[in-house]
Amino acid sequence: MAADSEPESEVFEITDFTTASEWERFISRVEEVLNDWKLIGISSGKPLEKGVYTTEIWDEKSDEIAFADFRFSVTYHYLVQESSDKDAKEETAEDVLPVAMQDLLNMNNDFPPRAHCLVRWYGLREFVVIAPAANNDAVLSESKCNLLLSSVSIALGNTGCQVPVFVQIQHKWRKMYVGECQGPGVRTDFEMVHLRKVPSQYTHLSGLLDVFKSKIACPLTPLPPINISIRLTYILQDSQQCFWPQQPPDIDALVGGEVGGLEFGKLPFGACEDPISELHLATTWPHLTEGIIVDNDVYSDLDPVQAPQWSVRVRKTDNPQCLLSDFVSEFFKLCRRKESTDEILGRSTFEEEGKEADISHALSKLTEPAPVPIHKLSVTNMVHTAKKKIRKHRGVDESPLNSEVLNANLLYLFPDAADKLTDGSEPRISASTGSLPPVDSEDYNLYIQFKSAPSDSLTYKLALCLCMINFYHGGVKGVAHLWQEFVLEMRYRWENNFFIPGLSSGAPDLRCCLLHQKLQMLNCCIERKKTRDEGRKANQSDRSFGDTTKTVDLSSKDSLKEGDKEKGEVGKSWDSWSDSEEEFFECLSDTEDLKGNGQESGKKGAAKEGSKESVALKPEGRLHQHGNLTLLHPGDPLFVPVTQEPAPMTEDVLEEQSEVLAKLGTSAEGAHLRARMQSACLLSDMESFKAANPGCCLEDFVRWYSPRDYIEEEIIDENGDVVVKGELSARMKIPSNMWVEAWETAKPIPARRQRRLFDDTREAEKVLHYLAIQKPADLARHLLPCVVHAAVLKVKEEESVEDISSVKKMIKQIITHSSKVLRFPNPEEKKLEEIIGQIMNVEAIIAQARSLKAKFGVDKCVQDEEREDLERFVNSFLEQPEVPVLGAGRGPAGTIIHKLFVNAQKAATMMPLDEELKRSGSSDEKRLNLGTVADFPPPAGREVILRTTVPRPAPYSKPLPQRMYSVLIKEEFRLAGAFSSDTTFF
Repeated sequence: MAADSEPESEVFEITDFTTASEWERFISRVEEVLNDWKLIGISSGKPLEKGVYTTEIWDEKSDEIAFADFRFSVTYHYLVQESSDKDAKEETAEDVLPVAMQDLLNMNNDFPPRAHCLVRWYGLREFVVIAPAANNDAVLSESKCNLLLSSVSIALGNTGCQVPVFVQIQHKWRKMYVGECQGPGVRTDFEMVHLRKVPSQYTHLSGLLDVFKSKIACPLTPLPPINISIRLTYILQDSQQCFWPQQPPDIDALVGGEVGGLEFGKLPFGACEDPISELHLATTWPHLTEGIIVDNDVYSDLDPVQAPQWSVRVRKTDNPQCLLSDFVSEFFKLCRRKESTDEILGRSTFEEEGKEADISHALSKLTEPAPVPIHKLSVTNMVHTAKKKIRKHRGVDESPLNSEVLNANLLYLFPDAADKLTDGSEPRISASTGSLPPVDSEDYNLYIQFKSAPSDSLTYKLALCLCMINFYHGGVKGVAHLWQEFVLEMRYRWENNFFIPGLSSGAPDLRCCLLHQKLQMLNCCIERKKTRDEGRKANQSDRSFGDTTKTVDLSSKDSLKEGDKEKGEVGKSWDSWSDSEEEFFECLSDTEDLKGNGQESGKKGAAKEGSKESVALKPEGRLHQHGNLTLLHPGDPLFVPVTQEPAPMTEDVLEEQSEVLAKLGTSAEGAHLRARMQSACLLSDMESFKAANPGCCLEDFVRWYSPRDYIEEEIIDENGDVVVKGELSARMKIPSNMWVEAWETAKPIPARRQRRLFDDTREAEKVLHYLAIQKPADLARHLLPCVVHAAVLKVKEEESVEDISSVKKMIKQIITHSSKVLRFPNPEEKKLEEIIGQIMNVEAIIAQARSLKAKFGVDKCVQDEEREDLERFVNSFLEQPEVPVLGAGRGPAGTIIHKLFVNAQKAATMMPLDEELKRSGSSDEKRLNLGTVADFPPPAGREVILRTTVPRPAPYSKPLPQRMYSVLIKEEFRLAGAFSSDTTFF
């Protein structure tokens, strides 16, 4: 065993020195990425047209590689172009330069306003950038920079890739890049210089030409001509000489003007400050050669007025304060509040700092015979009058809203109260004071999409009033106060049978917000109660005429004995049944039929006084005859009965009912109970039908109620005659059918004496309780769709004046986004913030357009052509990053821009000069001799591009493109050079 183990001990580890190092793996990974993106091989392309860097789309691809434990991100930036020309693809000659080298000399896309910095510096259409993956990482040492650059050079040589590759070095904020581009026998090195302090010789064209010439070190004499492109940028910051068109809102006019005027019902719009902070004028000399122009430290020919090309861009104010956006934003903040109305206004209206005040005097005030004039249809003013003594010793009125603001808002919400105030007549109490907009109108579609409310409804107006109160008058306390008064108004109208204005008649519209549905439900209750009270008054007046009414009472009483003995209602008279709001329903439309039946029974009362059967078969509650239909067995005409209307419901009640029905389960017992719960309306209609058609059967009811469930067919009898025979449908013949059970249970009771399907008293109290317990946050969430709806309508109104295409697209996006978010009962706050942010952007853009129109005097133009040109020029700022000025400084827009700079220069320099002359006592002649003010300030930016084609490094080398870009701005100087050389005879 020992002998066998000895050879194993002599085995030693063999080191493979051919294993790839981390550096080699890095190079290999770079090559793989270039290969995956199909960037290897010869690149070709035709020269780009002017402006494509700005108008076309830029795209990018990204990947991540590692050098040891250091992560790098590799990004390929390229201009998305249509399929290139076939001829360009077929050019595979070796003498063709790479596309990147051709782009160095292309002068069609100098100084692109919106592109990657490398595109602006070198004019490239595609390139690859290798940068540290982490934002805090940076390649600082020179050795690492050289290592990365050599890795890139090896990868380009191995793959034959002709796309330039850059490596980002130094800190990222400095934007320092070095790179390389290789072609067949050629190479371009991309170098860069970034300085804080600018050498004096680099501040003018002459010094830059010297640097460029020394760098290319051209061996030829004389040197080939150098093409020059120069751009000087001037900034206009002082725009105070321009009138800002936005007028601040007049807070006093919000309640001082006519109620319902421009102050109410319309949201404010516009920016409170100038949304344009700066105007940048770029004067460009695109094609110059050395010797044509002089620019040195002593003299310069670069006069901006004489520049052949002008272009303007505007710098917009960051988050300008806008009225509409502030209104909506502040209202949205209410959704985050937690306090209740009582916590905001105090535990009780009649409490004083923890001590309960004696409210007996206040309550007696409410019952006094109106010594206080009523200014509106509410108990509000009487309550305030009763509370005066309680608040008298406090020293100040602690109500968040003063009476003027409160009354103005309430009269705007309830315009029918103004009728009482003006002429002393009874108020207008129409059930349908608010009309829906036309179906084909945009407003109609918007309130349906947003689930808000019609723009002429009370709910919509309430949202606008609360929005104004929240912004101008007391914030959340003012909102709570107005809401408290609103709830008092609702209760007063319910108790006194006054319809609520601004609501469409009928059942609650489930397409609107829940609060609007609740108000519609309350209006339905008021309508039912008012109808019942009017019917009671009519019956009481009829009873005063004699014995016919007594006969009606007897017949009704006898009929009730058979139908509701178990309820103990035998001894009740007609008055008792009419007044019982808990059990029975009185139908106004049935009173005429009741009178007729009573008169007829009065005539025959002596003959049939003791016959219960004849009374039970007496028809009651008939509306009209149903065509030519007759009952199957007696053959009497079939009458349509007076029935109860189905109970209206809001969406929350429907949801609760659905949950209750769903909890019953799917068992046979649960399904049967569910069917019985859903057949309350069916049972009521059956009872009404039996009362109107004595002797009828289920088939008669089905023929009227559900004709499709009664199947008729023609047959030939024994005598050969055609006879129509009918029978119930298959579903009506199912054993234990709910229709059959309901028919057997139903008794001939007219609608006026049935248990009410819709208890308006209970439902109204539910609605009033629901309104009373709403917190300001709940109220804001209910009304936020209405506020967004109003904001969108306001934006559309303002946009129609300006006619900006980009704004139209943004408004469509807002509507689409809002219709998806607001339809949910509890939308996410982030999505709501996004909607408000979109509205803010649209308002800011419209304000910017108005600011530019004011600056360029569009409204002052007399000629239509000149005005249209200026409007087109102004609107271009909102869609383009940089707008060319037609005619440069001599065109109509250029002339206006020149005047703006001249006025700004005078405003900036003449004031100190005037003060100095006043102190020295100089005369006007001396003032004029002190010199004139320059039309333009010193340029804020100087950009110069130098190009040429020279052979490097030897005279016999291939002529290759050379380019150097320089930019000089405040406390920053940058040189970006691309120097090509021939590697064949290096």
